[in-house]
Amino acid sequence: MRANMPVPKLYIIDEESPNAFATGRDPAHAAVAVTRGLLRVLDREEVEGVLAHEIAHVRNRDTLTMAIAATLAGALSTLANMAMWAGMVGGNRSEGDGESEPGPFAGLLGVLVAPFAAMLIQMAISRSREFVADEYGARLSGNPAALATALKKIEAVSHRVPMETGSPATAHMFILNPFSGSGLIQLFSTHPSTEARVARLLEMHRTGYLLAA
Repeated sequence: MRANMPVPKLYIIDEESPNAFATGRDPAHAAVAVTRGLLRVLDREEVEGVLAHEIAHVRNRDTLTMAIAATLAGALSTLANMAMWAGMVGGNRSEGDGESEPGPFAGLLGVLVAPFAAMLIQMAISRSREFVADEYGARLSGNPAALATALKKIEAVSHRVPMETGSPATAHMFILNPFSGSGLIQLFSTHPSTEARVARLLEMHRTGYLLAA
């Protein structure tokens, strides 16, 4: 009701690792799923915070946004691959004025760099949408501190109880990446650090920044 959208379909995943995700191209065709582990670990207010976060993803059409980002990343990689083969087949000199053109090695470099750059952009979009969903979800629930506590609990328990289902390909869908690493791996993470997310939520709680959603 607060998000002014239809109630999404609700599912429980038979998984002990606490987590949740939302999917659907728009609010009228959406689903929210939580694991049994999440329902066991979190209290009622924390579960409300998690559900508000997932409803925020649905309300803001983040699944569609990430699908478009993935499509554009794939298109960029395909274009780079086509450019490499064009350079290899077409030679490295122009037919008109004899000026040299980029050779196959330049094309190969493009094929390697373009997907890497596209992946970084895609990850940056995903991380920014998590921050937005945190803020919007906190405004929906009216309790940013509960969502902050939920994120800390989910991360702590997930380290002890790893997820048995799912895959890194679907990691961006979860409220916390169940397959995340540390160090330089964080550069390629689909989610911002839990510390950064919690800090923002607690700042909302401290300042009372809970404008109407």
